[in-house]
Amino acid sequence: MTVARTICLGFLGVISVGTLLLMLPVSLADGSWNSFVTALFTATSATCVTGLIVVDTGSYYSFWGQLIIVALIQVGGLGYMTANTFLLLLLGRRSRVRYRIALQESLDSGGVSSVSQLLKSIIGLTVVLELTGVFVLMTIFIPEFGWTYGMWQSVFHSISAFNNAGFSLFEDSLMGYSGLPRMTVVITFLIILGGIGYQVMMEAFFWIQNKFQTDKKRFRFSLHVKIATSTTITLLLVGFLGFFASELSNAETLQPLSWSNKILAAWFQSVTTRTAGFNTIDTGQMTTAGLFLTIALMFIGASPGSTGGGIKTTTFRVLTTCTKSVLRGRENVILYERRVPMELIMKAVAVTVGSISIVALSTMILAISEPSLPFINLFFETISAFATVGLSTGITADFSTFGALIITLLMYAGRVGILILMAALLGDPKPSVLDYPDEDLLVG
Repeated sequence: MTVARTICLGFLGVISVGTLLLMLPVSLADGSWNSFVTALFTATSATCVTGLIVVDTGSYYSFWGQLIIVALIQVGGLGYMTANTFLLLLLGRRSRVRYRIALQESLDSGGVSSVSQLLKSIIGLTVVLELTGVFVLMTIFIPEFGWTYGMWQSVFHSISAFNNAGFSLFEDSLMGYSGLPRMTVVITFLIILGGIGYQVMMEAFFWIQNKFQTDKKRFRFSLHVKIATSTTITLLLVGFLGFFASELSNAETLQPLSWSNKILAAWFQSVTTRTAGFNTIDTGQMTTAGLFLTIALMFIGASPGSTGGGIKTTTFRVLTTCTKSVLRGRENVILYERRVPMELIMKAVAVTVGSISIVALSTMILAISEPSLPFINLFFETISAFATVGLSTGITADFSTFGALIITLLMYAGRVGILILMAALLGDPKPSVLDYPDEDLLVG
């Protein structure tokens, strides 16, 4: 049982339990038994914090079914190993080294000795930010739905937004609130913080804490925080400008809105493509340019150690900087006056090539099994599933059973990570005592 297999089997265990619970009559609004494929798809989408649905969550599932879904979202967002280690700490037990290493691997964090402190910080940040979202959303939902249902709407959407899940209790997601600045601000705030990664949030907290201390110390942000933050800001601005330009004259999306609502909708669309899955405009009616921009942003995704998916912002930044270095004839990849190790460059290449391969294969299989669906929509759905985004052009419910199972596998592979999945299948690499000579070849 390797670390990678522990993580993969952990997610499978959570999905299996969620599937069984969502099949029970108590989980459905009409009290009937749920079909296995629908329950499996929903449980996988919730655990993998994707947000793709084949049935309307708000009307198809009862309160208990919705509660199960939001619990799966929370466990999936924090990660199976995080929740497992947290329970061990609550019980007063010392976590085994194997579980501590697995937690480090799943969060992509450094330092096995700091797992306990890291875990408490993660739980604390999650609770504080989600409660903040609940309190703000209460001012929107309680006046509209009353205390009981308004409170439940606030809790559900706050947890879904922070964990970048994209599940909504409304049939049209958040399109009914596209012109409400408060909704746009709080949901995008939760999405960005959930997708930026725990390490970035914790270093920002320590930086703020240091500012208010009497004996201030010299504080330096890590290279990871600098890259994740700057790349995220750049992608958000590029997405906002791109969506605003591509959808401005589209009568089905931005054109009918006022200028202030156009800005809010374009900003929301840019943020939600970072693996969140909510939408305030009809994604299926977007222009081809808008869909292609969404596909690119979804594939890049969020930052490491976050609740989001994709190849990650740091991977994208390392590859683009590596390309820039090659074009300038440099032998090293330099970021913020730091040299990026060759191991990280190879990992970035492996993540990208592996992700492109699985997306290309899955898209080809879906194109064969679902010939009646447009290719751009299939490609969009494939990227959305693998990057655990949850945005859809409206074809999710039209998939055959085989197509739905392919999307389910994609969501699982995207959540655990392509490298962890391959390591779980292939096992730990065996050390080699051989060393081979170098030889040049033509490339490009």
